[in-house]
Amino acid sequence: MKLLIQNLREYLRADFHPRLYLATAAWLGLLITLNYTFDLEDVYIDSLRGSWKRPVLYILLYTTVYYVAMGLWTYYHHRPDLWRNRRFWLHTGVGWVAYGFYAGFYGYNRWSEQLLDGQIYLFAYYCLSNLHSLVTLVLPLYLYYRFFDNGAEHFYGLKPKRDGLTVYALLLLIMVPLIAFASFQPHFLDFYPTYKDTTANEFLGVPEWVTALVYELCYGWDFVPTELLFRGFMVIGLSRITAVDKNQSGVILPMVVAYASIHFGKPLGETLSSVLGGYLLGVLALSTQSIWGGLLIHLSIAWLMDGAAFVQQWAQQPAGLTP
Repeated sequence: MKLLIQNLREYLRADFHPRLYLATAAWLGLLITLNYTFDLEDVYIDSLRGSWKRPVLYILLYTTVYYVAMGLWTYYHHRPDLWRNRRFWLHTGVGWVAYGFYAGFYGYNRWSEQLLDGQIYLFAYYCLSNLHSLVTLVLPLYLYYRFFDNGAEHFYGLKPKRDGLTVYALLLLIMVPLIAFASFQPHFLDFYPTYKDTTANEFLGVPEWVTALVYELCYGWDFVPTELLFRGFMVIGLSRITAVDKNQSGVILPMVVAYASIHFGKPLGETLSSVLGGYLLGVLALSTQSIWGGLLIHLSIAWLMDGAAFVQQWAQQPAGLTP
């Protein structure tokens, strides 16, 4: 925990400006209010599944959210030079176009129909909805890394490191009782577990825990590209372009605002907690130059939330029924 406190102090000493943080909080508060008042993502953007408009709208959403937050940072830190930096535009442009395309992509529905139609279609749909990021997000980032980002020593924090793992473990322990409490809330159980019974196990002739496990592994994979983009590409990678020194890079606050926006379809409490979590994980990724700790804590929390919901479902079954 001393490492986390030390890293936070160093980063805040260089980055903190009261008006900047207030302005950023106001911008984030406006976005959250608009989304949860009008349900913009679920009602408007996600209603366009299968249309080219959906990824375009996601790209517009993420670029607007991010560049306004970055504009606030550059204004209060007197860094107009970033807007004249072509590498800044190329790097952030590639990141948000790739992520917007990934968020709006719906081709996995057709893949599921063509490759695994019939009783297994729905199960394939749920799995491929998490695995398609291999093609839609990880591949574009790797091509950029391979052919354009000559200054990158490794693939945006994916080089294994032990730095900060104790801190990540402590953060995870703090989350356990919070997840346990959340699992008793109706809104939590409306969303979790993300696994849904598709009867695919009956078609395949296996116990349902097998299909649930396969799904959870696919679900877990989807956090890899998320960490890669937000903490790897937009923090570790971008800091090499924007930094005056390690803590004067302007990469954390704009990333946090954009990171909160990808939770808009989830319960409000999860969106709010993503702000603090995104900030802490961003600072740790910047200091350790690794996303492994953040990836481990992200996966653990995701599986703990699904696991807690499974337990609640089992506990609420009528007496006499087997789980």
